Amino acid sequence: MRPFELTAPVTVEAALASPGTFLAGGTTLVDLMKLNVLTPRHVLDINELPLRGIDTSDGLRIGALERMSDIAAHPGVYPMISRALLLSASQQLRNMASIGGNLLQRTRCTYFRDVAMPCNKRQPGSGCPAISGANRMQAVLGASDSCVATHASDVAVALVALGAEIRLASATGSRTVELADFYRPPGDTPEVENDLRAGELITEVLVPRLDWASRSTYVKVRDRQSYEFALCSAAVALDIQDSRIVDARVAIGGVATVPWRLTSVEAALRGAPATLASFEDAAAVAAEGARPLSDNGFKVSLLKRTVVRALLELTEGSRS
Repeated sequence: MRPFELTAPVTVEAALASPGTFLAGGTTLVDLMKLNVLTPRHVLDINELPLRGIDTSDGLRIGALERMSDIAAHPGVYPMISRALLLSASQQLRNMASIGGNLLQRTRCTYFRDVAMPCNKRQPGSGCPAISGANRMQAVLGASDSCVATHASDVAVALVALGAEIRLASATGSRTVELADFYRPPGDTPEVENDLRAGELITEVLVPRLDWASRSTYVKVRDRQSYEFALCSAAVALDIQDSRIVDARVAIGGVATVPWRLTSVEAALRGAPATLASFEDAAAVAAEGARPLSDNGFKVSLLKRTVVRALLELTEGSRS
């Protein structure tokens, strides 16, 4: 880790007026600083900023500095969000990590985290060795010839499924962006991972009211059950009336370069009976556009099965 200057502003205005890298829980930033993947000269500890609180009076508002463990335990949080947070990391990390930081965490691609290797995310134009190298964990959706790294956040998948927005503040004002539009597939510029502009700070997460999202879940498939990143995950919510699906939200993680909403699967589910056959028919289109690599072709069938598993889990006991 290289030397850096640390300051701790106590107001949002002071934080936004100071150039530097924001530090909340530090569960991603400090790791990458230790590896010299990130080498900020000035770090701003923002933990004293008034960016906390969970409000469920009309939809869901979460302050960006709320800890993952506190959000997961809140009774007004939609089940898919709570479950995604609980499956994200160890209890120790959930007690430290903030929701804002979680949404900005960097990929776990081993080539990105090894400064001895080329990586277009770290050094644009240096290449992507994962394409022909160790790529079992890499993306089959949303990838490009420049990058195949998967997005790491679990809760971002649930939030994208629910149509969440984030509020961003800067020294010149604030703006609100849909989370699905905030993330950027790599294309020819994999170093640009999102729409966060220089000097901006996430201040809160906004989830629209969706009463039927009380019937929701998050399924995570991984190599081991404890503290592991997803091979595939699915966030699913269903509105079922008289044994038929009126509406649905479906998004997947672990298989794409960004949290990936499956609007085609949602469309296939609407109006269908809540049966295994309907779920399998809808999931059949989940992998449209997939581009598997040498070692991750299994993810194409895995993502379909994961969607079906989540739907079955959600409707257990209510299917005709």
